[in-house]
Amino acid sequence: MISRQLPILVSGVLFGAGLTLGGMTDPARVRGFLDLFGDWDPTLAFVMGGAVIVMAIAWWLQPKLARPLFADAFALPSRRDLTPKLIGGSALFGIGWGVAGLCPGPGVAALVIEPVSAAIFVTAMLAGMFLVRLTESDT
Repeated sequence: MISRQLPILVSGVLFGAGLTLGGMTDPARVRGFLDLFGDWDPTLAFVMGGAVIVMAIAWWLQPKLARPLFADAFALPSRRDLTPKLIGGSALFGIGWGVAGLCPGPGVAALVIEPVSAAIFVTAMLAGMFLVRLTESDT
């Protein structure tokens, strides 16, 4: 049990550290990046570029592996996973990211740095997740 959870814990800690070092936990920096016609801050492009490089390596490596290192099988998305609900949720996610300057990962990581302001965001995020679960159970 612990051997299966340890890679998840290490991955989460590395992800949070990367977000923090990259400035993704600073809402002003994120909003500055999205303000293309104002006081534009391009520094987050390097964070995104780093993520693209990591994913390019992962997509190159995945077909060469018989199975993942820490799971029984790969769980890769398909075109059938691209639904109107997913597209709408993605648009809503982007709007929320632009307004708040935080997305879920940096929001949780920001709990360590600025707990009060991050707690407001995380509480609102959890309430939204709860509301979605309520509406999904009715359909």
